Amino acid sequence: MRIGVPKEIKSEERRVALTPGGATELVNRGHQVLIERGCGAGAGFTDEEYIAHGAAIADSAQLLFDQAELIVKVKEPQAEERARLNKSHVLFTYLHLAADGVQTAELIDQGVTAIAYESVVGPNGGLPLLAPMSQVAGRMSIQAGAHCLESSQGGRGVLLGGVPGVAPAKVVILGGGVVGRNAVQMAIGLGADVTVIDRDVSVLDDLSSRYGSALHTLHSSGGALEEAVLGADLVIGAVLVRGARAPHLVTTEMVKQMRPRSAMVDVAIDQGGCIETSRPTTHANPTYLAYDVVHYCVANMPGAVPRTSTFALENATLPYVMKLADLGPKEAMRADAGLRAGLSVCGGHVTEPAVAESLGLDHTPPEQVLGFSQCAA
Repeated sequence: MRIGVPKEIKSEERRVALTPGGATELVNRGHQVLIERGCGAGAGFTDEEYIAHGAAIADSAQLLFDQAELIVKVKEPQAEERARLNKSHVLFTYLHLAADGVQTAELIDQGVTAIAYESVVGPNGGLPLLAPMSQVAGRMSIQAGAHCLESSQGGRGVLLGGVPGVAPAKVVILGGGVVGRNAVQMAIGLGADVTVIDRDVSVLDDLSSRYGSALHTLHSSGGALEEAVLGADLVIGAVLVRGARAPHLVTTEMVKQMRPRSAMVDVAIDQGGCIETSRPTTHANPTYLAYDVVHYCVANMPGAVPRTSTFALENATLPYVMKLADLGPKEAMRADAGLRAGLSVCGGHVTEPAVAESLGLDHTPPEQVLGFSQCAA
């Protein structure tokens, strides 16, 4: 199979979907790997390294899209990339369609087969391709939040861990999943006063067993959540509903009542955000003030540490790329129900029920669509 890896063009995105070592793995299995010139530079990989590992170089994105069958990316295709896609392409990347009607409509119109990293389900029921970037984003959220609390960034001028004789900052983490657990680890490590809120008692029990009295846990009821948010210096939005738009747990009215110049980091912004006043920002302009609260809502947080993130992502995605290339997309998804769960759009149909529900579109089961001739094979 011809596998194409384009250069990421989203603002300040420096990750790449495949390392030179990953290219070798695919080439050794008899596949052709085509890399857009310069695509690995942001993560520290040269074109010469890719060539030495058996990949070919495409001088432009258009040449790459024209030749490749399987397009492997990191972030959702931008408008100019979507214009290059057609029904012969299989796209494997993060998509986050539930909060992006424009992208969804264009992928439908193009007839592309689009498989979302964030919706692929592992053997244990987890989300193996989302987990590594959630780990990175969870850890980065505390770094970003601590920076946002500095007065030079518009914050309250509070040191996250305090010092002897001065109380640490109060950090409230909404969600105890992969993002939340990693945020908890970092915040406690820095000496903050940390509270995690989740609706799953077993999640809270697990976190409490691990951290003991160093962590406060709260069940996600409306009153408890509001009280915690209003008393926080830093709120981390770490909520995930697989494939769907994130619920607004923090309302505009709650934000209005928060401490002046407190901070919020909405890691769920890719899925629409779990804070009502959130809107996507970039690494170039990461924050804004809304109701005197600093908001950090960068939609590709792991892109700030591209080398670490690239290796972590490839560790998870490469086995699936191999399966798609070795068997062909249709047979790979027939054989692997977890991979099939990641199929979001195919042959002009929306195959992910949560995306269809979020955007008010018709849903067609992936098992049905995989038998259609429009679906790339």
